[in-house]
Amino acid sequence: MKRVAATLLLVLLPACATSSYDPQAMNHAAESYVRLVLAMGEHDADYVDAYYGPPEWRAQIRAKKPSLDEIRSGAVALRDEIAATPAPHDSMLALRRAYLSRQLEALIARVDIVKGKKLKFDEESKALYDAVAPHNSEAYFEELTKELDRALPSNGTIIERLDAFRKDFIIPKEKLDAVFKAAIDGCRSRTLQHMTMPPGETFRVEYVTNKSWSGYNWYQGNFNSLIQVNTDLPIYIDRAIDLACHEGYPGHHVYNSLLEKNLVRDRGWVEFTVYPLFSPQSLIAEGSANYGVDIAFPGAERAEWEKTHLFPIAGLAPSRAEQYYKVQELTSKLSYAGNEAARRYLDGDINAAQAADWLAKYALMSPARAKQRVKFIDQYRSYVINYNLGKDLVRQYVERHAGTNPEKRWRVFAELLSSPRLPSDLAK
Repeated sequence: MKRVAATLLLVLLPACATSSYDPQAMNHAAESYVRLVLAMGEHDADYVDAYYGPPEWRAQIRAKKPSLDEIRSGAVALRDEIAATPAPHDSMLALRRAYLSRQLEALIARVDIVKGKKLKFDEESKALYDAVAPHNSEAYFEELTKELDRALPSNGTIIERLDAFRKDFIIPKEKLDAVFKAAIDGCRSRTLQHMTMPPGETFRVEYVTNKSWSGYNWYQGNFNSLIQVNTDLPIYIDRAIDLACHEGYPGHHVYNSLLEKNLVRDRGWVEFTVYPLFSPQSLIAEGSANYGVDIAFPGAERAEWEKTHLFPIAGLAPSRAEQYYKVQELTSKLSYAGNEAARRYLDGDINAAQAADWLAKYALMSPARAKQRVKFIDQYRSYVINYNLGKDLVRQYVERHAGTNPEKRWRVFAELLSSPRLPSDLAK
């Protein structure tokens, strides 16, 4: 252990053996974990999604430049050291210990992938995100598309009719910022009625192009986020609330702010100053961000609110809002088609062009959007499960613990966002 620590230049800070749980030893392990994640980020450009810990730690890592083999051996040693420590009786401390251990296992898996190890889609998602998405056949999606087929105007293929229908609900580019700001105000207002945010929290919005994703939250620390919205493709009216809630309130911005306030500042848990994208934390982050849309705008409230507040700003016909959301509800059932396309593509059963065709046929994406999604799969691979499976797991967890009580759902949701839970914990 000490030999590995010396090799990695403080990447590992050895802890003293003890017969009882030692908080200081776990704090040392947490710092070692942060350094290992930062080291991995030097080899994998997408790996470190956010870091707001001591800047000198990153500078030390960049000066030493640990190899992938050194990172892996350090992660294995640290994981084994944590496993050998006595389990604490306090539930939050037990969650912390399990979280660090499982995050390290994902780091080891990511090192292996970057070094060239080939994993099947399900093996990769289990290794990185602590979860495996269900398998669905073409027949399953074909049955769902039949229901949508009946809801659309006639004439043309289903994708042609869906695209023609959606064109009436595109936000004009010159009105995008006004619509998005109104959506943020609505999401924030509803969130603050139920959750307490740290003083001074804020974020700014930028509009960007040439990205494989539609929106991104870059957490900066100090309760501040940069949210980027990709304008490569037309943005439909429902995406305003989706992005405002998912990236902002009560999604990523709230999640990261609460982790910083409750775990980093209040408890001194430095491991949450870094966010490794390819890790179990992402399923919690993406799943809670997607479920956050539903908890902020439950049931029919969303369509009614958008009809009143967003459709007029965008210059769209409010009278058609209910029709639009009926179609959207049906298309949302096809979200797992994206997982299936990614699984088949990454497992080598189909090529990129066939994956795009599969997305167009079974996820009913336009050709341009399907090609963009394949680029996303190329870059982020099995990460796609975190959006739909993550949402379903978070929803099931919240509703199992809160029942149908709306206020209790908010409370359970807030507790989830402030704790180091793993995807496998959501079944409990």
